[in-house]
Amino acid sequence: MPHGVIAGIVFSLTPTVVVGLIFWFVMRAIVRSDRTERTTYARIEAEERARFEAERATTAGSDDTVR
Repeated sequence: MPHGVIAGIVFSLTPTVVVGLIFWFVMRAIVRSDRTERTTYARIEAEERARFEAERATTAGSDDTVR
């Protein structure tokens, strides 16, 4: 056990600070991964929409020539 006021303060605050830092790093990782996932999903969604529109334009163009 530490002796002295300053040592007692440091000894009592260290576990709280360490747990707080671990919590902060975990939450930061979760938020960053969620942001990355949303960005990737939006990019994939935009690619799919563009592909769908291109197919739709091709299909509509071939339907116009048949009539």
